[in-house]
Amino acid sequence: MTRNPRTNPPDASMPPASPIPRHVAVIMDGNGRWARRRGLPRIAGHRRGVEAVREMVTVCGEKGVGYLTLFAFSSENWRRPETEVRLLMDLFLVALDKEVKKLHRNNVRFRVIGDIAGFSDKLRDRIREAEALTADNTGLTLTVAANYGGRWDVAEAARELARRAQRGELDPGQITAESLEPFLSMAAAPEPDLFIRSGGEQRISNFLLWQLAYTELYFTDVLWPDFDRAQFERALASYAGRQRRFGHTGEQVEAAVQRGSGNA
Repeated sequence: MTRNPRTNPPDASMPPASPIPRHVAVIMDGNGRWARRRGLPRIAGHRRGVEAVREMVTVCGEKGVGYLTLFAFSSENWRRPETEVRLLMDLFLVALDKEVKKLHRNNVRFRVIGDIAGFSDKLRDRIREAEALTADNTGLTLTVAANYGGRWDVAEAARELARRAQRGELDPGQITAESLEPFLSMAAAPEPDLFIRSGGEQRISNFLLWQLAYTELYFTDVLWPDFDRAQFERALASYAGRQRRFGHTGEQVEAAVQRGSGNA
């Protein structure tokens, strides 16, 4: 069986320790509660949440984070009140119109993952235009998960493998975990190093289920609209203080660090 150095690295390919994560994944929870505590409609919290996203993108660029993935709308969020869903779709359109050109000027690549077939033609067109405009940018990759679910993601990849097996392009008996990965939504990005969830809940809620296998988890009670630069830096400091083992012992990790220091 072939090892995948991203998910199960042998000693020789253990990722080097770094105080800054390459990839940060975020569930932006608490917009509605933020608004309710201020006597405002829920959509006001979502609008304020967009400002928090803008600040986080800026800090990621400054810190050298290569990938930022945000859970904006899950496949389960269609269960919310119809009015709120409609307002969220409108807000997504407005945010695309207002923010994408700024992202492009700052060399940010923009992507959307999820089943966008469920969105309006207008919204799908805006998403495609934004992705095309920023496709060649080489700075931060900002990925928005919209109408996304981790189980959906794995099922889509499995269906593609099944189709290939049916066409005789691969032997089902030879399928491994690595066989599935190229067909996942985040195949072009390294797996998240740091996962952040605001708002006090401590679960991953069907977000990047496959990709979070070895990710460091950070939970905070701070509601997303209040998750500012200082809060993000606290999360980064927590990450920097952790020892990532990937199934190894602490002694093996320390020895690998020492070897790396000796080769520097």
